[in-house]
Amino acid sequence: MNKISLIVAFFFAVTTSFAQHKSTWIWYPGDYEVWLSNDMQNRRTERGTFFPPFWKMDSHYVLVEFNKEFDLPADEEISIYAEGKYNVKINGKMLPGAPAKVQLQKGKQKINIKVYNQANVPALYISGKNVYTDHTWKATYEDKEWIDETGKASDQSGTTYVNAGSWNFDSGAAKPSTFRLPTRPQQAVAQGRQGKGFLVDFGKNTFGYLTFQKLVGQGKLKIYYGESKEEALAADRCETLDLLDVSLKAPTDSTLELSKAFRFVYVEPEGTVRFGQVGMLYEYLPVEDRGAFRSSDQELNRIWEVAKYTMELTSREFYIDGIKRDRWIWSGDAYQSYAMNYYLGFDAETVKRTILALRGKEPTVSHINTIMDYTFYWFLSIYDYYRYTGDKEFITAIYPRMKTLMQFCLDRRNTEGLMQGLAGDWVFIDWAEGLSKQGEVSFEQLLLCRSLETMALCAHLVGQPQDNQMYQKEAAILKDKLFAYYWNKQKNAFAHSRIAGQQTENITRYTNMFAIFFDYLNQEQRAGIKSNVLLNDEVQKITTPYMRYYELEALCELGEKDYVMKELKDYWGGMLKLGATTFWEEYNPAKKGAEHYAMYGRDFGKSLCHSWGASPIYLLGKYYLGVKPIEAGYSRYEISPYLASQEWMEGKVPTPKGEIELYVSKRKIKVISPVGTGVLKFSSKTLPRVNRGQVKHVTDHHYELLLEPGLLYEVDYTDAGK
Repeated sequence: MNKISLIVAFFFAVTTSFAQHKSTWIWYPGDYEVWLSNDMQNRRTERGTFFPPFWKMDSHYVLVEFNKEFDLPADEEISIYAEGKYNVKINGKMLPGAPAKVQLQKGKQKINIKVYNQANVPALYISGKNVYTDHTWKATYEDKEWIDETGKASDQSGTTYVNAGSWNFDSGAAKPSTFRLPTRPQQAVAQGRQGKGFLVDFGKNTFGYLTFQKLVGQGKLKIYYGESKEEALAADRCETLDLLDVSLKAPTDSTLELSKAFRFVYVEPEGTVRFGQVGMLYEYLPVEDRGAFRSSDQELNRIWEVAKYTMELTSREFYIDGIKRDRWIWSGDAYQSYAMNYYLGFDAETVKRTILALRGKEPTVSHINTIMDYTFYWFLSIYDYYRYTGDKEFITAIYPRMKTLMQFCLDRRNTEGLMQGLAGDWVFIDWAEGLSKQGEVSFEQLLLCRSLETMALCAHLVGQPQDNQMYQKEAAILKDKLFAYYWNKQKNAFAHSRIAGQQTENITRYTNMFAIFFDYLNQEQRAGIKSNVLLNDEVQKITTPYMRYYELEALCELGEKDYVMKELKDYWGGMLKLGATTFWEEYNPAKKGAEHYAMYGRDFGKSLCHSWGASPIYLLGKYYLGVKPIEAGYSRYEISPYLASQEWMEGKVPTPKGEIELYVSKRKIKVISPVGTGVLKFSSKTLPRVNRGQVKHVTDHHYELLLEPGLLYEVDYTDAGK
């Protein structure tokens, strides 16, 4: 059992912009992300028991050298802070001890500092007028310098240096290992006696540390958490609990040590234990909500707000799957979180941290999260990251880790050059009853093909033409096999799998819908998949928000935005009608009452706050506000707004240089953008009038207007729908 303790932690806010202050803490790139993810993911408990992830967990390099050369205009003093033991060399000369301040002379100075730390990440912070730590410092985990029998150092070195990692930790006094997310007090909306204890309701799903006012007495304090009232009251079946020993002679305001997810809490005191008001410290990642959406449809507005709150809760040090469980970083869940983030907070730093944490360290011995498809989503996430941010520097840094992971995948292909589950591989795809994972599953080949295309793009960006050609060739070969082995001409769709070299009769939605938005199909094939698969009720339906996201995206690409809007309101609106305050891991409208909370053979195993449930943020931003980048970082972009059943809508979509703001009604469009060159695409029954620019008539009722940054465009038109 745990002793109650007050949390005393050093909190400091983290900004999420690309810019950094002058001095910042640095470390070997990726090491802090691995260390912090280990710490975060191992906070999970299940019914009071430590519950760690089941995949390989890597560690940081314990000894790191940092170095940089300067040409100083004058003498200056520098201050040195380090996480761990350290030594300092100036121009090859070792200084005595571990100096906190060093006097540097005018002229060229080369600084080498080695930091050792077994428990925490070796990190360095230097501040001076001209000398300061930032990501331009070089770092290595191996020093291959050697001396001969005379003591002369080698005149060549095999040491590999890379740019240091950092994350806006800009105070020397605030060591990276002390980082905690900030908190703020939050009160319950109701607290009342029930049975032997008290039922506390916080009004909505939330996350943080439970607090007790005036806790006093001797005895046990039993605390049962629930995302639903039923779960909190099910002492023998709830997923999370705390059983605490209390020994306090005087009333003490107390905070529990471990964070939890809950809406309801049932508290049962024993012995002489008493307390006053139960509250919490709400823990959050400080990110500005730069994206926005509002329309004439109040239900749709509520869906967007609940999706935003769901995303807020699952955005922590990293993007996690759910706040009750698993509280882990899953690549498939994170991939969707990145996409939602691009239409909400545009928090590039958390995207990068999560990508680095998922990749881990060499050697690679298994797929990410042990799941084959989740490895491929990792590659795809880098493709999308570059498209939205234009951040080539990160691509350059991550490319070597991309190469080694891709080689791991290619080495696991079978004799046909296809991916097939091997020992230790989890072929996941989706939670779907009876979904076959046997043989060579077409969905995995499709994702690998897109991953190879991502590798080719990144190889081109980092100036590796041979890699680019090799990956392009591999992608082309695999795409040919995808159509040769899996395309069913009679059903005009991709088959689910091949077993023993034979195409199976099974048709599922997964490969077919991804092929739509990967743009792998001609018009005839797209039409076939639309009618034979996506709008065919005889094909097994999807019941998870995880894959509904992709299904609805494919239908939007096929022009079925009215249908998708109805599905959005029925599916996500259905959860709201059942009282959801965050969106769920899975939703089946056929279930009743507490059946909705069950999953994995447990009465309350389902997560009622799951990141993949927040996909309306992405769908509304990309397909209804209609904003998307055409070239990296929104240097060129498109706005194709679509009013479905709404009379009007307005919103903001974040970009690297600010927000694109948009208002659309059936007779008026207003748009202003801070970035790039855009094109506004719209349809009008009448000849549109604009306040600036030249409208181009494309075909029938379709028009285009070029957009330049910083200018407000107003269009008077008559909405023609599709």
